[in-house]
Amino acid sequence: MPIRPATAADLAEIQAIYAHHVLHGTGTFEEVPPSVEEIAARFAATAAPDRRGGWLVATDATGVQGYVIYAQYRDRSAYRFCAEDGVYVRDDVRGQGLGKTLVAAAIEAATADGYTQMIAVIGDQANAGSIGLHASLGFRQVGLLRGVGFKFGRWLDVVLMQRTLAAADR
Repeated sequence: MPIRPATAADLAEIQAIYAHHVLHGTGTFEEVPPSVEEIAARFAATAAPDRRGGWLVATDATGVQGYVIYAQYRDRSAYRFCAEDGVYVRDDVRGQGLGKTLVAAAIEAATADGYTQMIAVIGDQANAGSIGLHASLGFRQVGLLRGVGFKFGRWLDVVLMQRTLAAADR
């Protein structure tokens, strides 16, 4: 399946994929799906010249099947070599390895962009799919934030996973 950089033409499909996850899943702690305009603003912010990051999409004849975002982990300058990823796939293609393929592509792109570490901030300790795909790509669990999110009437944990992309000069 081809993976390529996302374009503005993909944003409506990206928004639809994300909206499904917002409304039905705990992988994101957003509770109201952002509009296409908000997704476009996030896309533009990641692509700004002072930011190193990207949005990658997997597509086929039916359109965008999934996407991954990678960007600087936090805005403070000391984090400039640490990326965070976020991956979402269309509900009808979940469980087929697409998420792993997308995260692998993000690892490659982030490494090329000069990042030395990647963090996965995974909503819900029960999110075995995301935890498993990240572990299969060399991420290791480095933290657990208990009860920091409240969604669908229950408290949710956040799993922090980390992967070295390139050796940092110590």
